[in-house]
Amino acid sequence: MAQEKQLNGKEGHAGASIDQYLAKDPERLARNLARALEELGKAAAAWTQAREQGEASDVTAAPLADMVRTFSRVSEYWLGDPTRALEAQTRLFAEFMGIWANAIRRMSEDTAVDYAAPPSSDRRFQDPEWGRNAFFSFLKQAYVVTSRWALDLVEGADSLDEATRQKARFYVEQVSQALSPSNFLLTNPELFRETMASDGENLVRGMRMLAEDIAAGKGDVKLRQSDASKFRIGENIATTPGKVIARSRLVEVLQYEPATQEVLKRPLLVVPPWINKFYILDLNPKRSFVRWAVEQGHTVFVVSWVNPDERHGTLDWADYIDEGIRFALDAVEKATGEKEVNAMGYCVGGTLLAAALALFAAEGDTRIASATLLTTQVDFTHAGDLKVFVDEEQVAALDKAMRGKGYLDANRMATAFNMLRAGDLIWPYVVNNYLRGQAPLPFDLLYWNSDSTRLGAANHSYYLRNCYLENNLSHGRAVLGDRTIHLEDVKIPIFNLATREDHIAPAKSVFLGSRFFGGPVEFVLAGSGHIAGVINPPAMHKYQYWTGTRPEGLLENWLAGAKEGEGSWWPYWHAWIEKQDGRRVKARKPGGRRKTLGEAPGEYVRMRS
Repeated sequence: MAQEKQLNGKEGHAGASIDQYLAKDPERLARNLARALEELGKAAAAWTQAREQGEASDVTAAPLADMVRTFSRVSEYWLGDPTRALEAQTRLFAEFMGIWANAIRRMSEDTAVDYAAPPSSDRRFQDPEWGRNAFFSFLKQAYVVTSRWALDLVEGADSLDEATRQKARFYVEQVSQALSPSNFLLTNPELFRETMASDGENLVRGMRMLAEDIAAGKGDVKLRQSDASKFRIGENIATTPGKVIARSRLVEVLQYEPATQEVLKRPLLVVPPWINKFYILDLNPKRSFVRWAVEQGHTVFVVSWVNPDERHGTLDWADYIDEGIRFALDAVEKATGEKEVNAMGYCVGGTLLAAALALFAAEGDTRIASATLLTTQVDFTHAGDLKVFVDEEQVAALDKAMRGKGYLDANRMATAFNMLRAGDLIWPYVVNNYLRGQAPLPFDLLYWNSDSTRLGAANHSYYLRNCYLENNLSHGRAVLGDRTIHLEDVKIPIFNLATREDHIAPAKSVFLGSRFFGGPVEFVLAGSGHIAGVINPPAMHKYQYWTGTRPEGLLENWLAGAKEGEGSWWPYWHAWIEKQDGRRVKARKPGGRRKTLGEAPGEYVRMRS
């Protein structure tokens, strides 16, 4: 009886398991599939129309060609020796035999576990059916072993130079992420069930969103990561009170209202990246660095970059320094009367600031008395996976694509950054939006991430060539105007922050960059990554930071002797600033006695791509 009951239980489960993958209303499913195909046709029409009208141009040929070349280098090593080729094939075959033997064992052993399993933190395979259903379990395990095998081929190819190996790792990861069975309707149990349960309504909604996103991206998929309708800049995001005190064709200069009776004598000028909007530093009151700095007694000024169009196509780094940073310094001096400021640059804004410091040192402009660089690279030897997109052929293709319009479409750079974390920033949204047909939830950080800017042609080309491609800035070969600049001319104190898990400005790269300045450098390593490690208010009590001796030698050795601090690095930085000059004066009104141009956050930040 017990055995019969056990068998019936297994049959009952199997019956229920099969039933959930059957259509409830075949006729309605057929109608919805037809509607989904109609919406997909609209998506294809939007893609085609944008190219016929010249609104979109394909610049994917160079990256694809580079991927093919890179994989060919890996293949040459393994196929160049029959013994190695047989060894690689045998290893993969043995893995699949292991999956098969494990599947047979699981049929008779309830306690048997998968032969190959992804990490428990991998959210793609959380659904119980990935382990319970034999078909989906096999797909999952086959995917895991094949992905690992492909990566092992890269690591085992002894003939590869390190740059090619880095590219191969990156491309293998991208292909592996794209081909995951979790990304396809018929190989994802959760998607399959939802499609059957809704008779295909999810696909109709998803294909409609795909068509909308291609239209919004003017021929490219503008992947929505957050519900943008819930945010209004200046109303519930970027809300710290302040004024626009100056405006050029490249920037608006914002000055924020004081929150203390007295303020530090030296104002703080913040130079954010031009590839994103500045309000990452002012997302909401609880996570706003700007608001926190004002509350500590800083007179905060922020550069808000214009979203460039064809009018800005010929402006290069010399123009961005002259009409951006130098213009902002003039505005700060006019508003406060101060001739010394503390400057802060974030990411590529920090790289531009470092170049400006070298130029100002050569010119004798001493208004910047200290500089803080946040996740900033000045040397690009260890620049991480973004270097995959930068070689002579790819840069030339980008130059050609930008030449006609005078700028690079915002979606291009946003996609490149998202690819660095495709498992978090691309494929979950592809599945959720286009296959499940569910709109994403509102999230201010992802709203900011999707609010990307265009990139001026001359500016972007200068950056790629002089930093990533030729590494001229750190080697004293970069030219601004008619002057060659040298970072060793920068003698002012530098606070150089890296984050431990940074995938854009790797900590190793930031650490190495410290040695090129000619003055004292305070290197600090924060926990987490490029955004969360920087935007880490003390009140949240998250992560940690490390401080230590001068940044010399290897990062690993420096970290071994460093002191760990709890929570945010912000208070440590504020104390460092006060050590440079702790004098205080009466709080300043935005703009001083000069007429202001409007309320913060200004107009440039509202310009959508």
